[in-house]
Amino acid sequence: MKAKAITNFAQRFGVKIVLNPELTVEKNGRYYVLNGYLKQFLRSDFYVAGIYLGKAKEGKFFPSFNLLSMLSNQGANRVIVDQKAAWLFICGRDIFTKGVLRTFGVTKKGVATLVMNEFGECLGFGTFSSDAGDSDTGVAVRHVLDLGDFLRRER
Repeated sequence: MKAKAITNFAQRFGVKIVLNPELTVEKNGRYYVLNGYLKQFLRSDFYVAGIYLGKAKEGKFFPSFNLLSMLSNQGANRVIVDQKAAWLFICGRDIFTKGVLRTFGVTKKGVATLVMNEFGECLGFGTFSSDAGDSDTGVAVRHVLDLGDFLRRER
């Protein structure tokens, strides 16, 4: 399957994602999903097409926020955070226990976890930390990628 990198990434969040191989396109390590109508117009020299899912580079997969949103709709491991924790996460900070409002599917250290705000918007992802414990000062989710990354790269 040409989208093995995507399915392996989704499994880290506890989600089994199924992509139609006829509608999934890979070009230069970048993955896109198309609909049937768009597929009929696709040429081999396209630059982008459909919904960008992410890229595979040197054995690692770098997801798009479109893919992260798709995973959140499929019931992936996720935490819902308050407004202050959401802002700090977007600034590249870890999530502390006191900022977590609810958790879904997260049970053990090292599990990939989506970070969502109170409105159900995916802000990025991290790894669940065992530092959470009962303390409000413990780290609940270690930061990996967030929406603010795009802005920080512009410097």
